[in-house]
Amino acid sequence: MSEEAQRVFDAIDALEKIADPSERAKALSEVLKALPGRNKALKEARQRAVAELMARPDASLRSVGAELELSFSTVQDIMKGYSGSGSKRPKKEEE
Repeated sequence: MSEEAQRVFDAIDALEKIADPSERAKALSEVLKALPGRNKALKEARQRAVAELMARPDASLRSVGAELELSFSTVQDIMKGYSGSGSKRPKKEEE
C-alpha cells in the first residue's frame, strides 16, 4: 500500500480511538457525511490519472492494467466512468 493511502487509513483508525464517545461519534459522523462526495471526487481523480496513463505513446488497456495490477476491462470501465456492477451500465443500442 502506498504511504499516502496508509496515512488515510491511519487517520480513520485514529477516529475509532477517540476516548470521549461523544467526540468520537461526532468525528465519525462528520467523516461519514462527507464520504459520498469524496468517493465521487476520488473516482474522478482516478479516471483522470488513468487517462494520463492511456495518453502515453504505445499505451494500451492491457499495459496500463498490468502497471496498475488491474484487468484491462477494469481499466476500460474506469476510462468510461463506470463503477459498480454491470447492471448500472448503459445498455447497448440495438441496430
